[in-house]
Amino acid sequence: MRWFLTIAATGGIALLGGGTVSAAGHETLILKDGQRITGEVVAEKSTAFYVDLGYDLLRIPKDQVIRRAKADEVASIARPSSGVLELDTTGFYTTGLLRPASVDESVRKYGEAVISIETPSGKGSGFLINKDGYAITNAHVIQGETRISAILYLNSKGGLTRRRIEDVEIIALNPFFDLALLRLPLPPDLKPSHVVLGSGEEINAGDAVFAVGNPLGLERTVTQGIVSNRSRDIEGQIFLQTDTAINPGNSGGPLFNQRGEVIGVTSRGAHASMADNLGFAIPVAYVKQFLQHREAFSFDKANPNSGYRYLDPPRRQMPGQPDGLKDPSAGAKPSTKSESDSAQETRKKESRS
Repeated sequence: MRWFLTIAATGGIALLGGGTVSAAGHETLILKDGQRITGEVVAEKSTAFYVDLGYDLLRIPKDQVIRRAKADEVASIARPSSGVLELDTTGFYTTGLLRPASVDESVRKYGEAVISIETPSGKGSGFLINKDGYAITNAHVIQGETRISAILYLNSKGGLTRRRIEDVEIIALNPFFDLALLRLPLPPDLKPSHVVLGSGEEINAGDAVFAVGNPLGLERTVTQGIVSNRSRDIEGQIFLQTDTAINPGNSGGPLFNQRGEVIGVTSRGAHASMADNLGFAIPVAYVKQFLQHREAFSFDKANPNSGYRYLDPPRRQMPGQPDGLKDPSAGAKPSTKSESDSAQETRKKESRS
C-alpha cells in the first residue's frame, strides 16, 4: 500500500492510504497548539513519543502532548481551533486555545485587562473576565472592606492612560479558595479588553509563564518564569508552584501561559528571608468552578452567611470579675460580692443584735 502525508485544515497531521486504511494500532497525539498527529507509536521514552509515519519516524516531545487516544476514538474528541474563542455555557467568561506568542505581544494584547485594586487598607491586583466589567481578584485583597476602587490602564497613542473607577461592587466571595468576583461600574465610553481563560489541563512542570500585577505598588510590572510544580498541596488546596516573582501587591493578578491564556491567579509567595523564587497561584480550574457557581457565593454585607459566618461568643457561666481582669498590683484580692449580697449580710447582723 502506498502511504502519503496530508495536512488537515486545522494543521493536524494524519496518515492516509491510497485506498482504505486500517486504524488498527494507530494512535492520535493531540498537541498543545491544537495539531493532531496520527500514526503508530512504536516507542515511548521518558521525554518523547516516537511515531511511525510509514516512511519516516517522528519524535514528539512529551511536554507538547496534551492527550493520547486511539485513532477510532479521536473523532469523538472536540478539535480545538487555535485562535478561536468560545464563551462558557453561561456566557460569562471566555475560553479558548490561543496561538503561541511572545510575552511582549501577549502583554500588549491582554495587559489592558489587568487592573489595580485599592482599598483603605491596601492594594492588590485583578483582571477583567468579560466586557461588562466583572473582574477576579483574591479574597484577602478586599477582606473586611466595602470601599473598593480600581485603576484601569488603557492603551493609547502616547502609551498607557490611567482611569480610576470608584464604587466597585463585591459580587461573590469564597474566602476558602481565596477568590472574589467584583463588578466595575464602567462608563459607556470605556471598553477595556478582557482575558481568555485557558483549560489548565495541559500545564506541565517547565512550561513558560509570566505574571502581570502591581507588586509593592509598582504598577504594570511583568515578571517571567516557569511552572515549578503543577500540583502543590498547601493546606488541602492544590496550587501551581512557579519561580515567577510574586510579591505583595501581585495578589489577585493573572498568571499567563506562553499563549497568553490565564492559567492561574497569583496568590502568595515565600518571604525573602525564607526563600527565593517560590510563588504560588490558584489554578484556573478553581476559578471556573467559582464563576460557574457564583450564586452560591453571592456577597451581601448584611448577610452573615456571606463568606464567613460569625457566631455570638458564649456567655460566662460564673458571675463576677474574671481572674484575667484582676489587677495584681492592688495586693488584696478584689471582692466579687454584689450589692445585694452586702445588703443581706447587713440585715443579718442587725437582726442578731
